[in-house]
Amino acid sequence: MVLAIQFPSWLSPEIIPGLPFRWYGLMYIVAFSVAFLVYRRQVRERHFPMSEDELSGLFFWCILGLLLGARIFSTIVYESSDIYRRQPWLVFWPFRNGQFTGLQGMSYHGGAIGGTMGIIIYSTVKRYDAREIGDMYAASIPLGYTFGRLGNFINGELYGRVTTGPLGMIFPGATPLPASEAWVREAAEKTGIPVSGMNALVNLPRHPSQLYEALLEGILCWLITWLIRNKKPFKGFLMGIYFILYGICRFFVEYFREPDESLGYRIEFIKSGLPPAISHPLLSFSTGQILSALMILLASVWLIIAPRLPNREPIRIYPDPPAAAKTVSAAEREAARKKRRKLRKKLR
Repeated sequence: MVLAIQFPSWLSPEIIPGLPFRWYGLMYIVAFSVAFLVYRRQVRERHFPMSEDELSGLFFWCILGLLLGARIFSTIVYESSDIYRRQPWLVFWPFRNGQFTGLQGMSYHGGAIGGTMGIIIYSTVKRYDAREIGDMYAASIPLGYTFGRLGNFINGELYGRVTTGPLGMIFPGATPLPASEAWVREAAEKTGIPVSGMNALVNLPRHPSQLYEALLEGILCWLITWLIRNKKPFKGFLMGIYFILYGICRFFVEYFREPDESLGYRIEFIKSGLPPAISHPLLSFSTGQILSALMILLASVWLIIAPRLPNREPIRIYPDPPAAAKTVSAAEREAARKKRRKLRKKLR
């Protein structure tokens, strides 16, 4: 009897077999939609001076920055070959060998950089306080991020290291391991997986690390930032807290994830002698852990700087709801826009 959870056989990366519509892409759409709705909820409950059109524009540019940052960063940091240096147009080319594959490879840390730049640029152009915009994003993004990791799970990618524990799951697309290795035979024996011979390849149970991340980096981070959103001591506080929380959760989950085969561990103070598929020494650090540590450091510095900036006092409820949200005439909309501009200048 196999003592592991079987990956659901009814789950397939394609929504409809044979058509280029994948669950991973749909999960991104759901993620953006959820983040948009949570953000709009905050705009309305605070009477923040932002119209529906401005809100849509903000999300458009931030999503564009996120996608560009996530994709470009992924090809720079996680791609070990020089294919994108030799053929840079492939970075955003969704076909491989004549087949639609989508944009395979997105980096969260790159997306965070691109999305943050989108917030800063849009806030500067529209004369908003980027700290206020960033804080509301910090209480919106994590819940949407949960669906992105569910998309990774449905794809059967980014699975974790081998485990003989009760949470182990057999992913059909996981790299099979040689039974000639003693630790592979031992793990197979503990989980009840038959081994046909010393030359056989065995698909061992893995940590469903995508679900760990959905729970910790998504739901847990969102719940904390959401509960304290009206208790922040200064503008920009939630931004720092979110990046620290994400960095800690990601750093922890990386111990259960198998690092990219072509990259391995970027820093190894102590080597275990075992392959990364089974062992992650405490003092060996993957690319994701290094980037998460840098994120924690930068966010901590921000929390030191932010309370010393001008106009740092948070505004719980803005004094006047956005008039442009109503059905009004063109003249009234223009008057409302002028009123919002004056209000923003007064509050900056």
